[in-house]
Amino acid sequence: MTASQRPWSVPVRIDEIPETGLRLDLEADAAARAAVAAAAGVDEVARLHAEFDLARHGRDGLRVVGSVSSTVRQTCVVTLDPVENEIDEAIDVLFAPPSTAPPSTAAAKGDAANLDVDAAEPPEVLIDGTVDLAAVATEFLILGIDPYPRKPGAVFEPPPSADAGSKPFAVLAALRTPRDRRRG
Repeated sequence: MTASQRPWSVPVRIDEIPETGLRLDLEADAAARAAVAAAAGVDEVARLHAEFDLARHGRDGLRVVGSVSSTVRQTCVVTLDPVENEIDEAIDVLFAPPSTAPPSTAAAKGDAANLDVDAAEPPEVLIDGTVDLAAVATEFLILGIDPYPRKPGAVFEPPPSADAGSKPFAVLAALRTPRDRRRG
């Protein structure tokens, strides 16, 4: 996905990062929040803030540490009422140029049995020496969104059946038209 296709984009070139590091605070404007909400599948992103500490990692790498915080409005899966959720996700990602980013040896061999679940994440690949910090923030925001939001106290209660002793599909059978009954 190119920077112009991303819902929110703030590219930073690694050669712009001083040896002493760099601290950046990002605040998404209304248009970016609306685009992120659409990409994340939520009703609204009312607030979206990210803060980053960028540090050079070796000669050509970059370490990005920080957090993304947001207020998102979703729809309760039980009541269908709007629900506001606060999201605060920690970010710690290492970036390296393509030539130094090692592929996962077990994954490259297709050997799922030898995958080390507790192994450190391999570095992300720097593309043209650039990291899009807003894309990183958006990714971590999406990971932090509750896929099944519930309004506090909401409890799912199945609808009462027409007859307590009826068969499970009796209600569906009652919906069949006379024409359906002749067919089947």
